[in-house]
Amino acid sequence: MKKILLSFAFAALVAGGAVAQERAKTKVAAPQEQAVNGPALSFEESEFNFGDIVQGDVVEHTFKFKNTGTQPLVIERVDVTCGCTTPSWTKEPVMPGKTGTVVAKFNSAGKLGQQKKPITIHSNAADGVKYVYIVTNIKEKTSASAKQ
Repeated sequence: MKKILLSFAFAALVAGGAVAQERAKTKVAAPQEQAVNGPALSFEESEFNFGDIVQGDVVEHTFKFKNTGTQPLVIERVDVTCGCTTPSWTKEPVMPGKTGTVVAKFNSAGKLGQQKKPITIHSNAADGVKYVYIVTNIKEKTSASAKQ
């Protein structure tokens, strides 16, 4: 009789553990479903390197993105860390499967050496804020570089 009761108790524990594991899987899967069922922002590249530029150069790069979600994506705002970078972006809603852009214009005046500037994209995407970066190495302007 003890063996039968122990067997039932063991079976109940195993079944309870399986239910708990299944519940844990469900909790993890829920945010993934939300991202798929809402707007989703996916960039082709997260960083662009201009290489070496001369102090005072103004350079520009266009980051392309796609709405990989199922609802329209709206970029609410784009933040930069200093006045040396000017952003512009697709203002109208980007429908599912369609593309848009975030353009970063960087003015190297008054800067020297390695630079890595974050660009923060705020949108209605389910996964929140996204970041892209522009990178460059700014060389001092010399009389030789001024002639070129």
